[in-house]
Order: sequence, then C-alpha cells, then structure tokens
Amino acid sequence: MVPARPETGTDPTRPVVGADSAPGRTRPTVGTDVVHVVLPNDIDDPATPSGGNVYDRRLCQALTRAGWAVREHPVSGGWPRPGADERAGLAGLLDGLPDDAVVLLDGLVASTVPEALLPRAHRLRLVVLLHMPLDAEDPTLGRAERTTLAGVAAVVTTSDWTRRHLLDRYALPADRVHVATPGVDPAPLTVGTDTGTRLLCVAALTPNKGHDVLVSALASVADLSWSCRCVGSTGRDPAFVARLRRQVDADNLADRVHLPGPLTGAELAAAYAGTDLLVLASRGETYGMVVTEALARGIPVLVTAAGGLPEAVGRTPDGRLPGLLVPPDDPTALAAALRHWLGDAGLRRALRQAARQRRDALTDWTVTAARVADVLTRVRAAGPVGRPLSPA
Repeated sequence: MVPARPETGTDPTRPVVGADSAPGRTRPTVGTDVVHVVLPNDIDDPATPSGGNVYDRRLCQALTRAGWAVREHPVSGGWPRPGADERAGLAGLLDGLPDDAVVLLDGLVASTVPEALLPRAHRLRLVVLLHMPLDAEDPTLGRAERTTLAGVAAVVTTSDWTRRHLLDRYALPADRVHVATPGVDPAPLTVGTDTGTRLLCVAALTPNKGHDVLVSALASVADLSWSCRCVGSTGRDPAFVARLRRQVDADNLADRVHLPGPLTGAELAAAYAGTDLLVLASRGETYGMVVTEALARGIPVLVTAAGGLPEAVGRTPDGRLPGLLVPPDDPTALAAALRHWLGDAGLRRALRQAARQRRDALTDWTVTAARVADVLTRVRAAGPVGRPLSPA
C-alpha cells in the first residue's frame, strides 16, 4: 500500500503547494458526501505497482481527508479485456448501488464495457477516471471506450494532453471532460554526484516504456562511466523482459544495467536518493508520475517528448526545462542526450538548479482531490443524468 502523504510543510526545504494555498482554490466543502469508487482489485499489490494504481489510492485517501465518505469496490478481471463473468459482475455491482449514487470508475475497468455502464446511466451518476486512452493500443477497444465515455456524466483525465486527445479523437463535449493532474509527495532533496553517472528508470518493463530503446542508447555510450537501474514490474510481459535481458547480455551491459524488479515505499525512496538522473524512454505516456517524483527530489530528468511527458516535466518560472526532452523511439537522440549529460558538468549544474526550482512549484494530492471533488460535486448537483443508452 502507498504510505499516507506527509502533511504539507513537514519538509521545510520543499514548499509544496496544497489546495488551501493554490491561487483561487479552496478546499471543497463536502460534509458527508458519498462517492462509490470502482477500482481494479490489484490496486495495493506491491508486485504490480503502476501510476494508475498509485493515483487511485492517493486520490481515495485525499478525498477521505477532505470529508468524502469513500466506498471502494475492487473488481477482479482481465481489464481492459474482461471475460463475460467479469462484465456481468461489474453490472451486478452497479445494480446494487443506490439510485442517484455518485460513482467514480477507474477507466481501466469502465472504458471497454459500455453494455455494463450505459443501461445504468439513467439512475447512477457515472464519472470515469481515465488514465490512458485505449484507441492507440487497440482500435476495437477505442471504439468501445468512445461509446462509454459519450454516455457517462463526466470524464476526469490525468493530464491536459489526455483531455485534448479525447476531445480530438472521441469528439466528447468539452464541458464534460476535466483534468486533475497527479499530486506529488514532499521528499528530501537529493544532492547527486559530481559525475552524474547514477541513472534510474522507474517503469514497468513493457514495450510501451521503451526499455529496449534505452538499452540501445546506453550501449552507444558504453565508453563512458555510468550505471543504470531499471526498476519496475517484470511480470506484465515476460516475453519482452526475456528479449530485453538478451539485449543487455548481447551488448555486454549486464554489470551496468540492473533489473531489480518492482520497488515500493522505502526501497523506492532509497533508489531515488541514490540517483543523479531519471531516464524514461516511453513510446507513449499520458503524464508520467515518476517524472514529478524525481523532480520533487530535485533530480533532473531525461525523457521522451511523448504524450503528456512534457507537461509533467514542466518549466521553471523563467522558462527553463528541468531536464532534457528527446523524440520517442529514437535511440540515437537518447544516446546523444546521455552523452551530453555525462560529459558536461555545466549542463548538470544548470539542470539541477532548474529541477530544484521546478520542485518548489509542484502541487500535492490535496489539489488533485479538490479538482476531482469539484467534478463529483457538480455531477451530484446536476439534473437527471439521462436515459438508458444502448452500446453502439
């Protein structure tokens, strides 16, 4: 389980902007409002950490602290490709909720089952929390997702990039798609080494995260001194992990590229504390919570400009990047950026300074919860949500 967020201000070296201090934003007055949250049942499994699971858990915790009565409903299944029994189980769960209930559903569960959601949209106030659009992964899943999202009361996305994607690809009404970017916890400042040789990648070992691209880039800078830990689940795509291990061996990098599996809690914090640069070679990403987790420690980042990653990287108040951006699926560009970082002490100093400035502007989970609570409150206060719909 993800540990509870330290109270804002417990780390005097890092002012975190919370809901009470964000310009023009106040903590929602919600009393004993109830929200039913439908989640994948592996949300707290340390063997399968993911940004979506962390977001869901931290959001539920923050909504509870803000005064909401959060009723969690974990569901098992091969989401987003559930079997018939799993689809029927979700439909039965929704049938058991009281009329007019506000229901927040993780998009991994909800997006591809319009036949379970839409016939119940006339009596439940359904809101989908969408972490990753599915149309790029599978057009069939994308069509089901578009049908689902068109029939619910509101959609919450985790980045502006995702919102724009939905408005462009799914033609959803703009006033029904909202953004609540992930928060980040206060964290101790990481000083880093003079040489900048300690590299860290935090991502599940799957093709989309681009570890094969990263290893190719690292092989191109093997003449330089560095080590890289690739922390993340190895169980989601065993065939890819096997190919990646063979690639590492073929490039004679086994003593420099380490695949320790997933780390959480204190172990993950220790990995960040021993890092000079976060590297992420994703082919696609809606936001990239590991980017802000690194920046919260003053660690510069080297990431692809895929999807919402530039949004997570952000800029300092004077417009500087706290890291380097390269095109996705381009090992040559990634290798050039690594060589630049490893070979230029002035660049390392400048990026560390920018990362520390970006660190001061990051917001915590109270802001995320306030944005989601605002959507839930408006959905609850709206008129009838509609009539029963049939999937397209």
